[in-house]
Amino acid sequence: MLGRYWAAANYLTVAQIYLQENVLLREPLRPEHIKPRLLGHWGTSPGLSFVYAHLNRLIRRTEAQLLLVAGPGHGGPAVVANLYLEGSYTEIYPRISRDAAGLRLLVRQFSTPGGIPSHVGPPTPGSLHEGGELGYSLAHATGVAMDNPDLIVACVIGDGEAETGPLEGAWKAPAFLNPGRDGAVLPILHLNGYKISSPTVLGRRTDGQVAALLTAHGWDPVVVSGHDPALVHHQLARALDHAHARIRHVQDQARRHGAGGPARWPALILRTPKGWTGPTAVDGVPVEGTFRAHQVPLAGVRENPAHLAQLEAWLRSYKPETLFDAGGHLVPELAALAPRGTLRMGANPWANGGTSAAPLPLRPLENYALDVGTPGSTLHETTRPLGEMLRDIYADTADDPRFRLFCPDETTSNRLGAVFEVTDRCLMGPRQAGDDHVSPDGRVMEVLSEHLCQGWLEGYALSGRHGLFATYEAFAMVSASMTVQHAKWLAHARELPWRHPVPSLNILLTSTCWRNDHNGFSHQGPGLIDTVLSLSGSVVRVYLPPDSNTLLAVAEHVLLSKDYVNLVVVDKQAHPQYLSLDDARRHAAAGASTWHWAGNEDASGPDIVLACAGDVPTEETLAAAWLLQRHVPGLRVRVVNVMDLLVLPPPDVHPHGLPNVDFEALFTSDREVIVAWHGYARAFHQLLHGRRNPARFHVRGYNERGTTTTPFDMVVLNRMSRFHLALEALHRVPGRFEGARELAEHCTAMLASHESYIHEHFQDLPAIRDWTWTPPRG
Repeated sequence: MLGRYWAAANYLTVAQIYLQENVLLREPLRPEHIKPRLLGHWGTSPGLSFVYAHLNRLIRRTEAQLLLVAGPGHGGPAVVANLYLEGSYTEIYPRISRDAAGLRLLVRQFSTPGGIPSHVGPPTPGSLHEGGELGYSLAHATGVAMDNPDLIVACVIGDGEAETGPLEGAWKAPAFLNPGRDGAVLPILHLNGYKISSPTVLGRRTDGQVAALLTAHGWDPVVVSGHDPALVHHQLARALDHAHARIRHVQDQARRHGAGGPARWPALILRTPKGWTGPTAVDGVPVEGTFRAHQVPLAGVRENPAHLAQLEAWLRSYKPETLFDAGGHLVPELAALAPRGTLRMGANPWANGGTSAAPLPLRPLENYALDVGTPGSTLHETTRPLGEMLRDIYADTADDPRFRLFCPDETTSNRLGAVFEVTDRCLMGPRQAGDDHVSPDGRVMEVLSEHLCQGWLEGYALSGRHGLFATYEAFAMVSASMTVQHAKWLAHARELPWRHPVPSLNILLTSTCWRNDHNGFSHQGPGLIDTVLSLSGSVVRVYLPPDSNTLLAVAEHVLLSKDYVNLVVVDKQAHPQYLSLDDARRHAAAGASTWHWAGNEDASGPDIVLACAGDVPTEETLAAAWLLQRHVPGLRVRVVNVMDLLVLPPPDVHPHGLPNVDFEALFTSDREVIVAWHGYARAFHQLLHGRRNPARFHVRGYNERGTTTTPFDMVVLNRMSRFHLALEALHRVPGRFEGARELAEHCTAMLASHESYIHEHFQDLPAIRDWTWTPPRG
C-alpha cells in the first residue's frame, strides 16, 4: 500500500513537470496536453517522495511531531505532490481542490507565470527552508530543534548539497544539541550519485566511508540502499523505526538523569538511483541513475512523437486509474495513509511561526542606561550595557526558553560577557579545568562558523523564537548570501496571508572596520551594509547607533520586531557617550536629528551642515565641528546624526524614508553637506538617489585603506579624520570667514605631525587621544 502512495506522489510530480491538460490520462496523451516550456527537476523527486511516505508511516505509528526540511535543490514538485495528497495544501489553497478540477490547477501552476517555483519556498506549506540556495538545510533544522523538546526535524540532504561548506560544517550538531531540553534532528543523507552534470563526491564513496564521516561527527548512521523498491521500502521502514526508538531513548535518559555528554543521534544514509522509476533510457542513452535524470528526462515532447509516447508510458506505469477515482479524488485506502490534523508535516505549526505568540520579556531600559553627563565627556565600551540587557532576557526566559545569542567565539570579545552571569556556552563535549563558562546546559551558542551561527538563528526565528547573531563586521560577509536568501524569504512570506509573522533576523556587527586597527586590513570591511541595502525595503533595516543608550533603544526595537532583517552596526571599544536615555529614545524614533548642542547656527540657519552616521564618524564629525567653531567663530555649523540609515531615501523607496520637507528640515535645501559615514561612500550616495540636489552631499567613508595601525590613523588613511572633514567644510562653504586660512594651516600641520608621531611613538598624538567634547567657546 505504501508503494501505491509513493506511486501517486511520483505521478503527480511528473504531471506537474509536463502536463497542462488531461491530468489523469482519461484520454490518449496529445502534444497540446504538454506545457510549452518544460521546467522542473525530476532526479531528486522520487527519493524525496519515498522519504515523505515513510515519515508519514512513522507519524501514524508513533504520533510523533515531525517537521520536514527538504534540502535538495528543486525538489518542490515532490513536496507539493505529497502536501496535496495529505490535504494540507488544499487547506491553505482551497482553489487547488482534491478532485479533477483541483488536479488540473495543481499541475498548471507549477513553474508557470504567476504559479509556484520548482523549489520548496515560502508558498510551500510545512516549509521554513528555501531550497534554492544549497547548504543551509541541516543548520536550519538544528536551529528549529533547539529549545523544542517534543519535535523531530527530519532533514533530507542531497549529496550535491553535502559538498557545500555550510553543510559540511553543520554535521557538528551533536556537539550542541542537548537531548535533555532540545528536540532531535534526523539527517537523511540522500545519495543518488549526481549533480546537474557530474558525480557527487559522497556518491562515489563507499557506504562504509560515508558512515565513517558521519560517525566522526558524532552521529550513529544506518545505511539504506538499493534499486528494488520493495526491498528498500522494508529497509527504510525498519531504519526509521529504529531511529525513532533511539531518539526517544536518548531523550528519556537525558531527561531522567541529565545529559552526560554528546548523544549518538541516529542518521540515515539513503542510496537510491537518481530519477528512480523514471525512464531507464532515452534515445538509447541511459537516464535513470545518471545525471541525465536531474531535470527533465524527456525533452521536446510536443515535437517528438517517440518522446510523447515514452512520456505516456512513464505516466501510465504508475497506474493512475488505481490511485484516483473517476472524480479525481485520491482513493480512500491511500488517503487513509496520511496523518491527521497538525501531525501532517504540511500542517506542522513550527513551520509557520510556532505555537506561541508570547512576546520576548524586556526589562525597562533604565536598568542599563548610562548617565552620560555632558555630551561626549564620558567614555564607555558601547556594547557592554547591551550584554547586561541580554543577560536579563536569558534570566527572564529560563522557565520558557525562547531566546539565544549566536556568536563565533566572540561573546566576551564583543563585550557581551554579562550573559555568562546566568548561562554558559553550550557544548556537549567533556569539560576541562581551563574552560570558562562551558556546559551542556548553556544557551550561548558559540561555534567558529558564521554560516552555522546565522543558520541556527534563522531556523530558531522562523519557528517563532528570538535571537541575536553577533559577529565581527568584516566576517559577516561569510554568510552574506544567507542574509540575502532570508530577506527574500521574508519578503515573499509577507505576501502570503496564511504565513504568520516571525521574529526578525537580528545581526549585530561589532569589531568594526574603524577599530580593527590591531587586526589589520583583513578585519576591515563594512560590506554587509551594501549587501543589505540592495534588498527589498519592505524587510530590511540598518541602524548605526552612536553610543550605548541609542544602542539600547535600537535593541529594544529590533528584539520585539517581526519579519525584518535588522542590521545593527556599532563598535565594542570605548567611545564617547552622548545622549541620555530619553534623548536616545527620541533620536531612535526619529532616525536622524540635529544635535543642537554640537552646532552654533542661529535663526538664519547654517552655512555648512556636518552629517555623520556611525560611532567613529560621529566622534570625528564632532571634533571637526569643534575645530570650525573654535577657529572660525563666524561660520554657522549644524551637526546632524543619522542613526536609522533608511530615513535617507525618499519614502517611495523605503517606508522609513523622510518626506522631502522633513529631509530638508534636517539637511536644508541648498547648503553643502559634509558627511562622515561608517561604510563605503557609494552606499551613502545610493541612498540619496531621488532627493533634490544630491550632489551637495560630499561623503567621506571607508575606501579600502587599512592596515595594522593606530585608531586615528585609520580615519586619516581613509581621509575621514576631523582634519579632513574641517578642510572639506572650508572648501565647500561659500564666502570667506575670518580664521578659515589659519584653521586650514592647522589641519594640514596636524596631519603631518600625526604621520611622524605614530611612526616614532606607535600611538596617536596626545591631542587626539585626550580630546573630548567641550563647548567650543567655553
